[in-house]
Amino acid sequence: MEETYRFTSELYRWSERASDTWYFVDVPEEESDEIRDRPRMPRGFGSIRVEATIGGTTWRTSIFPGRERYALPVKRAVREAEGVEPGEPVEVVIRTLD
Repeated sequence: MEETYRFTSELYRWSERASDTWYFVDVPEEESDEIRDRPRMPRGFGSIRVEATIGGTTWRTSIFPGRERYALPVKRAVREAEGVEPGEPVEVVIRTLD
């Protein structure tokens, strides 16, 4: 069942692996809890397929579970197109596809 969520979250660089450069925004805890509680078919790493929008850019990706919330990866093309930098608040819309 598809659901749409709107939120603002800070863009950050994931620093777990120094050789890789990954950027994410966290889905707020309340929305993450709601997404986690919906029944769905299991996917790799517990990921959920979504359509994400930041500004005028929309793309399909997956959100990944963390300890308390899901994380949405934000690829370079999106960051550059929308002019967002780490540490900045980002307005996000996600629509779950699973």
